[in-house]
Amino acid sequence: MGIEPGTVGILIGASALLQEGGKGLRFPVIAGGAPGTGFVVRYQGQAYGYLNRCAHVPIELDWAEGEFFESSGLYLMCATHGAVYEPSSGLCAGGPCKGGRLRPIAVREQDGQLFWQPDEHVKSV
Repeated sequence: MGIEPGTVGILIGASALLQEGGKGLRFPVIAGGAPGTGFVVRYQGQAYGYLNRCAHVPIELDWAEGEFFESSGLYLMCATHGAVYEPSSGLCAGGPCKGGRLRPIAVREQDGQLFWQPDEHVKSV
């Protein structure tokens, strides 16, 4: 999910901070009227953004700030109950999130920077 060309978006940080299958970047959001966080990770060379909320139980995924991938770097994992998600789609790949998916947030890389785009559910703080 990307940002439409010509749309500025909200700055997250430098693209170089994202390593393939490594630590992600968190950013503050308002989701459904409540404070929360979004995050962006790099997988197969592309940046993907999601609301930092497990589809199984609405809690943050990362086990330490920005640590979203499980040890192989192939899946995003909820630190609390072990639900795993495909980084490129947010679809549940195993665990207690059966049939669920992470809520995508549109992200874009431009001029060495990462940006995100608010939508009807996820707003800027």
